[in-house]
Formats: sequence, C-alpha cells, structure tokens
Amino acid sequence: MLVKKLKIPGVYLFTPQKFGDERGFFSETFSARTFAASVPNVNFVQDNHSLSCEVGVLRGLHFQNPPHNQGKLVRVAHGKVLDVIVDIRKNSPTYGQHISVELSRENWSQLWVPPGFAHAFLTLEANTEFMYKVTDYYAPDCDAGIRFDDPELNIPWPIGKDKLILSDKDKKLPFLKDIDSPFIIGVNC
Repeated sequence: MLVKKLKIPGVYLFTPQKFGDERGFFSETFSARTFAASVPNVNFVQDNHSLSCEVGVLRGLHFQNPPHNQGKLVRVAHGKVLDVIVDIRKNSPTYGQHISVELSRENWSQLWVPPGFAHAFLTLEANTEFMYKVTDYYAPDCDAGIRFDDPELNIPWPIGKDKLILSDKDKKLPFLKDIDSPFIIGVNC
C-alpha cells in the first residue's frame, strides 16, 4: 500500500495495490497494521456505504462535535468524486484551509479525514458508490456542518452551483465564521 502525506499534517492518502488477471482483481483495501504505522491509536467502529445516482450530488461539509467526533477513512468503490476536507481545529496553523482530492474506482485511493475536519464529496460520475470507515457512531445531537459555498473557504467546485444536488439540510448549514468550533489539537483531535 502506498502512503502519501498531504499538505495539512495528519492527513494521508492511502492507495492499496490491485492484483488482476482475466477473472478480475484482488485488493487488500485495509490493513490495521499498515494504517497504524501512519495513524496510530485509531479504532474504526462502523463502515458506511452510500450511492449517489446523479452527477453533481454534493454531500457536506459535515462533521460530528465531541464527544462523538469522528475520523473517517473514505474511498470510492464505483464512480468518481471530488473529496474535500476543511481544517476546523481552532488552534491549527491551517485553520480554514482545505484539501481536495479526486477519489475514483480507477485510482483506488483512500483519504484519511482526521477528527477536527469538515468533510464533503461531490459526485463526478453517475451511480457513484462511496464507502467509509468511522471512528465513532453517528450521533444526531452532535451532527454539524459548514456551507459548501462559504466564500471564506473559496472551494473551487468543478460543477456550477446551479447544477448541484444538495439535501435541504446541507443548503442551510452555517458559514465557518458562524460556528464556534469545539476542536482543539491535543484535546479532542
């Protein structure tokens, strides 16, 4: 498995190997030993799988507040997304900065989203299946998010705002300046 550090400390891109022949392929998509060498002391408790039928489905920017903050290891089983994370750790030198990566069935990469980051993905192909491991269970009372079109974040989405498909909930999320982030490096992330 290839492991690449990204521009914000603690964020990694993992790319498992694929071994194929005329029958198809085999891939070890997760190894606790390999993952722990870069990201120690993480325990995944749940796997999630979503299907987005249309191009332009945008889900996010989501996060869970403490005490149920989540880390996520995200990947695409079928299709393609632009995956975006935003650092919302108050005392981080990269607070408010984002990282965008393309995840697809072809590149087979996985992004580690540490606790203290808001996360979103935008489908670039129809019938995209998005899978992710999480470090805590979904807790509706801790569910939170930030608007995808926050001008302060200036995320360059490759599909025009008028063509995006969002949930009503995501359309009403607050801007970064309007939240009091509970995330502090060394305390809860």
